[in-house]
Amino acid sequence: MELVTIERIQAARELLKGVTRVTPMEHARDLRRLHGGPVHLKCENLQRTGSFKIRGAYTRIHGLTDEERARGVVAASAGNHAQGVALASSLLGAKSTVFMPLRAPLPKLAATRGYGADVHLHGALLEETLAAAIEFGERTGAVFIHPFDHQDVIAGQGTVGLEILEQVPGVRTILVATGGGGLVGGVASAVKAVRPDVRVVGVQAEEAAAYPPSLAAGTPVRLSSTSTMADGIAVGEPGPVSFAHVESLVDDVVTVSEQSLSRAVLLCLERRKLVVEPAGAATVAALLQHPGAFEPPVVAILSGGNVDPVLLLQIIQHGMTAGGRYLRLHLRVPDRPGSLVGVLSCVSGLGANVLDVEHSRISGSLDLGEADVVLALETRGPEHCKEIEIALTNAGYTVV
Repeated sequence: MELVTIERIQAARELLKGVTRVTPMEHARDLRRLHGGPVHLKCENLQRTGSFKIRGAYTRIHGLTDEERARGVVAASAGNHAQGVALASSLLGAKSTVFMPLRAPLPKLAATRGYGADVHLHGALLEETLAAAIEFGERTGAVFIHPFDHQDVIAGQGTVGLEILEQVPGVRTILVATGGGGLVGGVASAVKAVRPDVRVVGVQAEEAAAYPPSLAAGTPVRLSSTSTMADGIAVGEPGPVSFAHVESLVDDVVTVSEQSLSRAVLLCLERRKLVVEPAGAATVAALLQHPGAFEPPVVAILSGGNVDPVLLLQIIQHGMTAGGRYLRLHLRVPDRPGSLVGVLSCVSGLGANVLDVEHSRISGSLDLGEADVVLALETRGPEHCKEIEIALTNAGYTVV
């Protein structure tokens, strides 16, 4: 299969002038010590529509003939691709229809409609939504805009790679969040043509990692299921076009855990003051989970920032737990006046913040004269958690 050329990516960049932003590059000093050199964050979460998707969507729709654009376009997406297609279509004067899953986050749904798309909610799974979009295109003549498996899309996404080379000329490793492979394939096409020595690494969620088995088999392999908070990269099977680019040009694909994803979202929010969705923070998760694995200077692409506020609250709590800053303790204490006050005084004296308290003296597992206390605490980290447990044990309380 013919791969996207650097000339095609450069042409896409000219096309996108005035449409997309050259997103900023942030220096992540707190990640430097993990990798022995500079680490930079390419902030595509600050791109128009909140992700890199507008680059590929605009390039693809612009490449249609006048007759094709007159028939309109159709897409299927849980969020980022939907917004990219909706805005690109509006800018190019094409009618857009977007199919989204029934439980698509309300902010993404509202944003897609706000960019001018006619939105249909269909299917519990993205595969069902995709099938409905394809059927709609076949029935109405609307052109289906694939989220990653098309050369124009890959060329548009590749413009991120050109910007990285200009913003960090000495870059040695580029980390790219990877679902279907359009972004990492495009970045690799651009970077390898100019700097073949730069290492390009894809990052997938462990629970939605289709590329490792696909690369091992030499052909796209479909996963039986995907289950990850990083819905933006939860793709069950690579497409043939994107797979060809990843297989030929990408140096490695690594995976990250759900704990690392939540820690990464929290780190971006706290330390960088950046709102990043779990898929967008996958590259930061790789930096946290695989210290010393990437030669600096490293550039990690933050691919998107469209996160539902309700999910963000859950991720923050999950990230605090993963980082040892949220502790839930089950204690057995004497059932007498002052016991609960004593527990709380001990915890308070150690500088922990009490978030929630449950107290019960009714349980089949309790002996007469005992009570159960469950504490939810905000702590300073893993060492602080150990200090609290030791102090409570030394004070005579049983940590269950």
